[in-house]
Amino acid sequence: MAIRVHDTLSRSIKPLVPREPGIPYRMYCCGPTVYGPAHIGNFRTFLIQDVLRRTLQMDGLEVRHVRNITDLDDKTIYRSQETGVPLHEFTEKWTHKFHDDCAALNLLPPHVEPSAVEHIPLQIAMVEKLIANGHAYKTSDGSVYFKIHTCHDYGKLSHLNLDALRTQETNSAGVANDADEYERESVSDFALWKARKPSDGPNFWPSPWGDGRPGWHIECSAMSTHYLGETFDLHGGGIDLCFPHHENEIAQAECATKEKGFAAHWFHTMHLMVDGAKMSKSLGNLYTLDDLRTRGATPMAVRYALISGHYRSQLNFTLKSLADAGAALSKIERAAERLLARCGLERADFAPLSIPEKNTTWGEFQGAWDMLLDDLNVPGALGRLFSALTKVNSPERTPAQARADLSGLGNLLYALGLVLFTGNPDENAGAEAEIPAEVAALGERRWAAKQARDFATADTLRIELGKLGWKSLDRKDGYVLERLED
Repeated sequence: MAIRVHDTLSRSIKPLVPREPGIPYRMYCCGPTVYGPAHIGNFRTFLIQDVLRRTLQMDGLEVRHVRNITDLDDKTIYRSQETGVPLHEFTEKWTHKFHDDCAALNLLPPHVEPSAVEHIPLQIAMVEKLIANGHAYKTSDGSVYFKIHTCHDYGKLSHLNLDALRTQETNSAGVANDADEYERESVSDFALWKARKPSDGPNFWPSPWGDGRPGWHIECSAMSTHYLGETFDLHGGGIDLCFPHHENEIAQAECATKEKGFAAHWFHTMHLMVDGAKMSKSLGNLYTLDDLRTRGATPMAVRYALISGHYRSQLNFTLKSLADAGAALSKIERAAERLLARCGLERADFAPLSIPEKNTTWGEFQGAWDMLLDDLNVPGALGRLFSALTKVNSPERTPAQARADLSGLGNLLYALGLVLFTGNPDENAGAEAEIPAEVAALGERRWAAKQARDFATADTLRIELGKLGWKSLDRKDGYVLERLED
């Protein structure tokens, strides 16, 4: 069964198959704007894309992944000017920080990571094509704008009302829109090349229309088609990029290349909420990875928390959900340790089992893998994972079965990008890292009895746990052991 995910353009769930047989599956994902540290909302999108790429690979496809770095736009120029640091030096600092955070969160690096500044000639060439094809025009100040009324299916991705757009060349204020980012209500001809302004400082480049810099949207159209071809397999990003960025990308690419179907599949991740509200500095809920680490969280717990909701649903992140993620990882680690012990292996022996294998036998973890293939259902996969752990930790299973179980678990964790045994037991592990073996065994037996609907045995084991000073808190996907309060 090939993986199937939702396509924003067709509003349907479609299988992911290479557009051209015999070449790698080509995916382009919009990367970070490097004007500060990426926050967890950014990383939710990047992590979901990482799970998608891993699942494609585990499903037998060779993948070519391109993710850009936006180091030239309104934000990067403004912040570098504000801090008095040259643009290159400013963006290089935050690019390195982004890479460090990606490594901590176990994101696979893209095969190509082009930057906007390094590809300005490529962007100029695409603007020239758009002018030659009658889809762009130069203004008196040396700027160049895209004429949206010449792109007859403009708005098809975000399903805008075309009749309201085709004759609109200026925004509601009656002026051309040269902002890199704007709201849906501000639809108008947008900037492909921005004439030099005093506020840009030394950040300008020569072009056939005069000194200036590219608009934000043109970079992705130019770089994606350069590295993946005029038509490729999948384009991904957060849902906030659907309009205007991705809509404008389609218009630019298809009008410049005269090819329809710029990307065969559009993959968008829904917004991340924090404590039930939109992230903002004013609310104090805009977290970076470093913010959460200072609160004792491990990067793997952050990864687990951010991928645990379905990509097509808003995920509400809380510090409690982060703690729950750490507890869930601890449970997986305890189960893995018992399997390792049954095979006569150590923790260090588990890493090689996390490498994807061809013709993988999933065993008890087949159901979890099927969930990933079905619209990248990560919460469903996690639920099936914990159900499988209950079965594979049965004392009746032989060492050979335990070895096969470890292989299936390792491959599933690879697809999810989760690495075990990375946390410091003194950091945010709480009672989970200090659970005595006797208590852990009782907890597993009680959970197994409850799953088998042997409630009398489960209740007896609950009482035994209480005598040892522990309680079991049941959840849909498993349970967590906690110390009883004095």
